[in-house]
Amino acid sequence: MTKWVYDFNEGDRSQKNLLGGKGANLAEMTNLGLPVPPGFTITTEACNAYRAAGGRFPEGLLDEVAEHRKKLEEQMGRAIGDPRDPLLVSVRSGAPFSMPGMMDTVLNVGLNDESVEGLIAQTSSERFAWDSYRRLVQMFGKTVMGVEGDLFEEALEHAKRAKGVADDVDLNVEDLQTLVETFKDTVRKETQRDFPQDPTEQLHLAIEAVFGSWDNQRARDYRRRNKISDALGTAVNVQSMVFGNKGVNSGTGVAFTRDPATGENKPYGDYLANAQGEDVVAGIRNTLALEEMGGVQPQAWRELQEHMTTLERHFKDMSDIEFTVEDGKLWLLQTRVGKRTSVAEWVIAFDMVEEGLIDEIGATRDRLTAGKLDELFKPIIRADLKASKTPVATGLNASPGAAVGRAVFSADDAARRAGEGEKVILVRRETNPDDYHGMVASQGILTSAGGTNSHAAVVARGEGIPAVCGADSIRIDRGARTLTASGQTVAEGDWITIDGTDGTVYAEELQTEPSVLEAAILGDEESRYSKLYRAYERFMQVADEHRRLRVRANADTPEQSTNARARGAEGIGLCRTEHMFLGEERVAAVRKMIFAGTEEEEAEAYDALAPLQRNDFVGIFKAMDGLPVTVRLLDPPLHEFLPDRVDLAVEVALAQERGQDEVEVGHEKLPLADAQEMLRKVEELHEANPMLGLRGVRLGILKPGLYAMQVRAIVEAACELRKEGADPQPEIMIPLVATAEELKQMRDELEPVAREVMEEAGVELHVEFGTMIELPRAAVTSEAIAEHADFFSFGTNDLTQTAFGFSRDDIGKFLGMYEQRRLLPGNPFVSIDESGTGRLMEMSVAEGRRGNPEMHLGICGEHGGDPDSVVFCDKIGLDYVSCSPFRVPTARLAAAQAVLGEAQSSSK
Repeated sequence: MTKWVYDFNEGDRSQKNLLGGKGANLAEMTNLGLPVPPGFTITTEACNAYRAAGGRFPEGLLDEVAEHRKKLEEQMGRAIGDPRDPLLVSVRSGAPFSMPGMMDTVLNVGLNDESVEGLIAQTSSERFAWDSYRRLVQMFGKTVMGVEGDLFEEALEHAKRAKGVADDVDLNVEDLQTLVETFKDTVRKETQRDFPQDPTEQLHLAIEAVFGSWDNQRARDYRRRNKISDALGTAVNVQSMVFGNKGVNSGTGVAFTRDPATGENKPYGDYLANAQGEDVVAGIRNTLALEEMGGVQPQAWRELQEHMTTLERHFKDMSDIEFTVEDGKLWLLQTRVGKRTSVAEWVIAFDMVEEGLIDEIGATRDRLTAGKLDELFKPIIRADLKASKTPVATGLNASPGAAVGRAVFSADDAARRAGEGEKVILVRRETNPDDYHGMVASQGILTSAGGTNSHAAVVARGEGIPAVCGADSIRIDRGARTLTASGQTVAEGDWITIDGTDGTVYAEELQTEPSVLEAAILGDEESRYSKLYRAYERFMQVADEHRRLRVRANADTPEQSTNARARGAEGIGLCRTEHMFLGEERVAAVRKMIFAGTEEEEAEAYDALAPLQRNDFVGIFKAMDGLPVTVRLLDPPLHEFLPDRVDLAVEVALAQERGQDEVEVGHEKLPLADAQEMLRKVEELHEANPMLGLRGVRLGILKPGLYAMQVRAIVEAACELRKEGADPQPEIMIPLVATAEELKQMRDELEPVAREVMEEAGVELHVEFGTMIELPRAAVTSEAIAEHADFFSFGTNDLTQTAFGFSRDDIGKFLGMYEQRRLLPGNPFVSIDESGTGRLMEMSVAEGRRGNPEMHLGICGEHGGDPDSVVFCDKIGLDYVSCSPFRVPTARLAAAQAVLGEAQSSSK
């Protein structure tokens, strides 16, 4: 028979998937002898059985809950709902992976009109008892019964205004009694049901609400973004209540054993006297910094520091601890591995290796998130502006990095305007879980209330979004959509700048500059002494020593190539030559080729383009001296070098109607006859589906002189550098091949050109020819194609498009619905679709190596910088990945983690 419920003393941290992270860690703390309020955990299996049964408790669950409830009541010497001496419990979610704020919690379960009197007798505090009852009705009404939360907040605000006070702690017993009745009336009016007085009904409904919250919209959005499976389910933790709202000798807080924003080895967090836990997260009142707790609770502060040390050394990681002080006694309510910024991630890993808590391999494998590595390079406000500009407000530095954007005052507006391409800063008094979609769409987040562990701060740090919280000098008018600070008013749409590193806010658009790490990589000597840079160098060296995959960059210019090499690129996996045809002089030469009426005119155009191309390649080969450079011959259709067909037709028609002799085309004026000829050629080249039209190898076959010119330029540049003592390593890639014969004929035409150039220069080079696998047919016939190729490079952008029949430019119109309905697990243009596109790649790798065992294989789509895709590429045996220069470090780390994770699994 399935066991659905475990007491805290029955489990341990190894049972995270069964008991959830929170339940497993509560069990672990109980086993360590730490002061944990007793309770029990309902398993994730029970949640999934409830979901599978269409929202019905599985057989035997309620019997087990009753049994464990009875044991808890015996242990505590009180009973839930007892009108004379009630036991109150909290009902909290706890998924296997931390999902802060995404699911539901209900506190003070067991209070009703009778037991509130028992709580008064038990505590000798009418105000505390009625405040606890008020909180239960409010939280239960919103979370369990579905009442709009703002209705309770508005009633609370009305009560404070009527009393003439700013904080809820200033409301007296009569005020709170009135609020309880108001809240119960609100529940009755909104749900046509009374607030339940039966404590057993309260408990069962709260458990159902937590189960149900696994499938709420914000939880689903969070899982999609963080790639957490929907199938895991959440556990439910039922825990005896301890109270931080009993008076000034009580309080509640959140503690981190190290600073989660910077990684500094010192305690960090918030403490709020005379409050319950949700007050800290909701930002209802501004908090004390954790270290100030010693001034008001010296004994509890000393004990908390001891327990923080115990937990960090036990878990060998930074711990995030929720705690309550009840009448001077410290209780630990939960612990988990603390979420942290990417900066803190690297600094903490570095320090813990130095302290001997963990080793370099474990730090590189387990403590560094490849997908967050690019956050280390986030910009900061330009130094001269930082020194000269005066902030209009200062709050808490909740999540580092500078963000510049237009102010918006609702999550919906943030999501909408960001979707339209605007950079926005979400400005709120405080955020709540329903704001998640707007928060992750924003450049930064600014709140006027809340602490460093408020909802806004936790989400921002987890998502790598700069945030300033608790800027309490700011006045926000939600109705007028304005904020006022230091006498200045910022309206919706006005520019603001926030600095999440030091908590400053500026009512203007400020320019930014590279981060310390970015500066160090670009050669700034002072930045190289920072701990962050030392951590980066140390762990990236470990990564490079252990990874199998090489990492190249997609780069089209000498500047990009130099940048890529500085970030650890081991060559270029994709140099797109079409980008070299941009610019007035070059576009003119390309158009001359397009309009050529004879072979001589076409040859003249190639002669004009060749030296321009050659000079480009000289710069790139210099930057990548000694490393391979894969040059893709011209891929896009020729109409991309001509004016838009509709725009040109309109301009020609207007000129004819007005009797004008000239037509404005782009930035130049052409005689009407030339414009008409251009329109004729544009019409001739127009294709219904250009992505599948005259492009890639088809263009090379139709205009053989084009690819011959490019090959000549590539090899001439390489020969020039070889004569200077350099070591250029050109690889020539022929795009969009679908048949073996296409590649064979093209190679037969181009290899003699390369040999001729080398003979003329008196230089011997090793020049490889290969192709991009970007069509399903090429993937499934790779054995035949490989007979004519020295290498394959997977163009996963086009391979994904042709495998799915999706356009990557248009998928955004329906991707959200597809993910919501679970038609897709995620965007296949972000992470490789392993079961479809990935299967084609696996087939191609196997076939390609059968056709040519000596060939090398890589990937040059932007998937090459996605950590999950890098792991997949390692698994199927590619030799390298290639990505944008800025994602090269991410790919290096992900490639190492693929190997180290595999080694760890095989050793178990």
